[in-house]
Amino acid sequence: MSKYSKLVMASALFIVSIFAIGQEADKQDYFGQRPAVQDESPLPATRPQRVSIKNGEAAAPADKRKAGREAREGGAERSDERDRVDKAEEVQGPEGEQRRRERRLRQEDGEAPISEFQRFMQDSSGKLLPVFGSDFFAGGPSAFTPVGNAPVPADYPLGAGDELLIRGWGSIDIDYKATIDRNGLISIPTVGSVVLGGVRAGDAEAVVRGAIAKLYKGVTVNVNFGQLRAITVYVVGQAKRPGTYTVSSLSTLVTAVFASGGPNQNGSMRRVQVKRGGKVAAELDLYAFIAKGDKSADIKLRDGDTIYIPPAGGYVALVGKVHVPAIYELRGSADTVESLLDIAGGLPVVADPRRAFLERIDAGRNQPRSVEQFVLNGEGMKRPLKNGDVLNITSITPDFSNAVVLRGNVDQAMRVPFTPGMRISNLIPSRDFLISRNSIKRQNNVVNAGDNEKLKREDSTSIAASIGGLIDEINWDYAVIERVNRADLSVSLIPFNLGKVFSQPEGEDNVRLQPGDTVTIFSQQDVAVPLDKRRVFVRVEGEVATPGVYQMAAGETVQSLLTRAGGPTRNAYLFGTAFYREQVRKDQELNLEKAALRLENQVRSAQASSAANTRSLTAVDAQVAQAEREAQLRRASEMLVRFRQLKPTGRISFNLDPQDRSFARLPQLKLENGDRLVVPAQPDFVHVYGAVNAEASPLWRRNGRVSDYLKVVGVTADADIENVIVMRVDGSVIARDSGKWLFGSIGALEIMPGDSIVVPEKLDRESAWSKFTRGTREWAQIFANFGLGAAAIQVLK
Repeated sequence: MSKYSKLVMASALFIVSIFAIGQEADKQDYFGQRPAVQDESPLPATRPQRVSIKNGEAAAPADKRKAGREAREGGAERSDERDRVDKAEEVQGPEGEQRRRERRLRQEDGEAPISEFQRFMQDSSGKLLPVFGSDFFAGGPSAFTPVGNAPVPADYPLGAGDELLIRGWGSIDIDYKATIDRNGLISIPTVGSVVLGGVRAGDAEAVVRGAIAKLYKGVTVNVNFGQLRAITVYVVGQAKRPGTYTVSSLSTLVTAVFASGGPNQNGSMRRVQVKRGGKVAAELDLYAFIAKGDKSADIKLRDGDTIYIPPAGGYVALVGKVHVPAIYELRGSADTVESLLDIAGGLPVVADPRRAFLERIDAGRNQPRSVEQFVLNGEGMKRPLKNGDVLNITSITPDFSNAVVLRGNVDQAMRVPFTPGMRISNLIPSRDFLISRNSIKRQNNVVNAGDNEKLKREDSTSIAASIGGLIDEINWDYAVIERVNRADLSVSLIPFNLGKVFSQPEGEDNVRLQPGDTVTIFSQQDVAVPLDKRRVFVRVEGEVATPGVYQMAAGETVQSLLTRAGGPTRNAYLFGTAFYREQVRKDQELNLEKAALRLENQVRSAQASSAANTRSLTAVDAQVAQAEREAQLRRASEMLVRFRQLKPTGRISFNLDPQDRSFARLPQLKLENGDRLVVPAQPDFVHVYGAVNAEASPLWRRNGRVSDYLKVVGVTADADIENVIVMRVDGSVIARDSGKWLFGSIGALEIMPGDSIVVPEKLDRESAWSKFTRGTREWAQIFANFGLGAAAIQVLK
């Protein structure tokens, strides 16, 4: 190899070594943080390196990051055992909520300590009054947890332990997290140390930007804050949880007091102090903050501050008609009734400023307690308060000095202002004022616009029943004025004729009213009027010339109704004429319920007697008797259910002679509103039910007897032929009186068209039900008294 070739190779090796030494020097300038390089391939010597400043927290082990977070989230140091129990109860979710609810209940039940003044008020009034402001701390946490996401104020002074997040882009890339050390410095690779201790948070970005700009040009810098430093404060005095607290450097006096649970039962809420450097740095009145939101004395805390809660200076109780009845702490001798009511939200509208009572304690007297009455005027509001006072604000009397009341069957009950010379006609200017809201509702419901389905369901019976009931009939003969005599507090009634108020407005019934009068208007349902003055709307249906709903005059009878309807047709069946009355139906329902209750009592009594009789039986016989009792009880229960399903009809039996043919034989029964007369056509059948071979409805035959129809259908072997019942088509019931049915009155009884013959079954053992319904007399009572027809037989079966 020539000398020239060797010289070239030596020069190349020298250049490569110089380049490698330069790269190693660059790495040392980055403080061990490797710059981010997009491509690992060797770059040309002429291409410049891009500077990137980062730190490696993202790659830190997960357990170290978790430990760091736990260290930053340290709570207060607690020494009291009860506080540790409270802390254990502060869990999330439904379980935690349940624990907190139980704790509140325990406090409400009296387990939480109360002051002596609270106990005194409880003994004297029977009610435990809360201390105003205590509920503000009721839901507070048992330990203070710093909030890491709170915004940092611009005037916040930075100090050791505060964390900064520095980001920059441009000629260099910066993504760096730095923490201020105890010397107030942060160190940024390739930039150096930056002094930030004591710098305001709002100026931190400018300081960092200036330090970077000394070495790099065209760099945009953004500074945010991470975890801020923690400070230690001391809570002493009359606090619920005194002790040492590690709190955020952004914490204020209110947040620290809230973390400590606030004052205890003897602590002051009016003079909470912050002591700093041996002096009182601030004094907070919590009442001003709780009642009005005034935080002017809520200063930021510093490391080493002492929060002192002194004893309360005194208490007064505020009771009666006030917004917040409670026990209030006095701030000093300058407290007055006005300042106390200002904290309590002022006087409610229902409070009576003319009467206030102040109960005062003076230990130097023989009778320490006294009461004074005063007016809440300018002088009364300036009245000073003392420790132990009880201020009672009374309510206004809910009485009207210039009102007259109208009530009863009217369009709307109302209270109207009284005017001199006012009369009944001024209070009720027209008859339209007497149409009640229920009457208007019924009139509006006559036509259900758009509800075609409801119109289809509305049958002719319901339509006919509603005719004549659109309006509540007024009692025009009687209305009354209630008047209170203020002199002796007596009540006098002044009746008047309402009809004459409109027909004779100048008459004496148009009474002159006085303030406080109450005028009551009655309907005919409120106070029953004589029959001659009642409205009467009745229905007639069936075999009459003109069936329909008729308005009858007072005192008119069934014959009058038939005459109004044009008389009966040639197909009318007199003996089957049915007459229904609503009041009778209601009475029958009541009697039916009484019968059901009586039957239930008989069943219980029979079961109890049967159970008592089995005590002397052998085990086998006792089991058989028990089974029989259970079977009888089931049968009786089933029959009771069916018995209660019976629906009385309200039918009144006329007890006509089956041979009568003239409708003039109908009784002279006066009609009432809602009565219904049904004149049927003569049926062609007779119905036979019960213990027969085939329940049927054979054709009616003239002069046919009970025995004839039973021979047609045949009776079963277990038929109780001695107790056959005949249910007449006119609503009456006939049973055997004596002798054998075949030769007695029942067997030879002539059956009329539409009659029903019921043949009961024999029962081997007499149960409670059979005792109640045995014999013809009980069955006759059930069907006749309750107005039941042949359909009831099917229900009972």
